[in-house]
Amino acid sequence: MAATLRERLIALIEPLAGRLGYELVDVEYSAGRSSATVRLFIDRPEGVGIEDCERVSREVSALLDVEDPIPTAYALEVSSPGFDRVLRTRAHFERFAGSRVFIELAAPREGRRRYTGTLCSAGESGIELEVDGQKVTVGYGEMAKARLAG
Repeated sequence: MAATLRERLIALIEPLAGRLGYELVDVEYSAGRSSATVRLFIDRPEGVGIEDCERVSREVSALLDVEDPIPTAYALEVSSPGFDRVLRTRAHFERFAGSRVFIELAAPREGRRRYTGTLCSAGESGIELEVDGQKVTVGYGEMAKARLAG
């Protein structure tokens, strides 16, 4: 259920963030016994400050109050993506071509699940990395996690 709710939250929040001038980088949803936490990571070319986080928090709070997609009490947190930012969309991968990235596959490939290397390119169906001097192609659907690596 958490994955489906996360997708619904992205679909609800991403257009609002865009209208406010921000990119929704990622949404994390974690549920506890009696409450949940929704974490939003936003960005924009000139960077994100505390005022930006407060603005997005107010607007998203109002949206979630109307739409009511979360079945329990929750805390909403908004922050910048940080140095190890999540890569979620093709546009994210294209923007960070040439950067060092960490990829975790949903299912192991030849006994290996994690890759850290240089992001060479992003295309229609996936990305190409250079890992230990070898090219590795990974489809978007194969990835469980992807983020910039320090």
